[in-house]
Amino acid sequence: MKPIINFDEVIDRSQTDSVKWGINEHIFGRNDVLSMWVADMDFRAPEPVIQALIARATQGIYGYAALPVSYHQAIIDWLQKRHGWKTQPAWQITTPGVVPAVSVAVLAYTQPGDKIIIQSPVYHPFFKMVLNNGRQIVENSLINQDGYYRMDFDALARQLADTRVKMLILCSPHNPVGRVWTLEELTRLGELCRAHNVRVVSDEIHSDLVYSWAKHVPMASISTDLADNTVTLLAPSKTFNLAGLNTSVAVISNPVLNNQFCQMIENLGIGVSSVFGMAGLEAAYRYGEDWLDQLLKYLAGNLNYLVSFMDSRIPRIKVCRPEGTYLVWMDCRELGLSRADLKNFMIQKAGLGLDEGAVFGQPGEGFMRMNVACPRAVLVKALEQLAAAVEGR
Repeated sequence: MKPIINFDEVIDRSQTDSVKWGINEHIFGRNDVLSMWVADMDFRAPEPVIQALIARATQGIYGYAALPVSYHQAIIDWLQKRHGWKTQPAWQITTPGVVPAVSVAVLAYTQPGDKIIIQSPVYHPFFKMVLNNGRQIVENSLINQDGYYRMDFDALARQLADTRVKMLILCSPHNPVGRVWTLEELTRLGELCRAHNVRVVSDEIHSDLVYSWAKHVPMASISTDLADNTVTLLAPSKTFNLAGLNTSVAVISNPVLNNQFCQMIENLGIGVSSVFGMAGLEAAYRYGEDWLDQLLKYLAGNLNYLVSFMDSRIPRIKVCRPEGTYLVWMDCRELGLSRADLKNFMIQKAGLGLDEGAVFGQPGEGFMRMNVACPRAVLVKALEQLAAAVEGR
């Protein structure tokens, strides 16, 4: 009988050098906020992962590591079983994280001054990875239709016609709006980019965190033509709460793009793998599936509770119900607050540490992002605090 995971356990993370909980004073100006911001779950990792890390630690030698065949096979088996995507070991390149991998791709496939398309409101490090490397941002803003976001293909076609555009960074599933793009949407986007010789860098780090009412499709799994134009970035970090192990994977089937990416990894000197990251990734992909299935049911329960609560108690805040991720995009514009006042309201009145919508791009102004990957009791407390703050205005 498979063990039942206790996701209701409340773990004190204040003394664990946690970005999410340990620096509240620096981030929010007070230590006592409920931290529901950065994409970091408040759940213990799967027991097989913990045991694999303990076993690796007890070896007592932490020298330079070579990636074993079993590591590559674990990735192949996971992608095949969870997403129906057949890959090969030669396509895999290990990186110290998806954000560094985005930067590697920017440097490998574009030149200073080139333009890169992002679909805002979107994961805010994308902005930095483009601008800090001397490239230009082109925002293909998503269309918000009553809380459901769609791609603006008409605007995209016009933007791709600019020969200075060399890359599009796709967020799939999308953070923060929670869309899981359909096969039709991805195919249309992929074909448009291919027709204009624009590379697609697809951040699929949340690909395993998809609810039963949606299905993730890896961009590179759609066709050989689209695979040849796609760099896929993924990791077990969000799925199994392993971000601190700093291990992710780029999957690139096109040998030319693969070689260019590898060359930039070598140029930057970031090709050394973490012995603990390797052990954690392999254990998660080999033995973490039951834990993940239970997690998704628990997260769906949290999401359903939040939607029901907001509808009944705080109807002025609209929830964009996510199809994937454990991040909830909340439309707070009916509160009638400026950006600064909304931030202050959430911190000082509601006692919540959330992500400001505006950091995800101008279309995010008036929104907040809430992380619901926490024990139900913590979510209930947060929502009660929010309701009391709104009712007390």
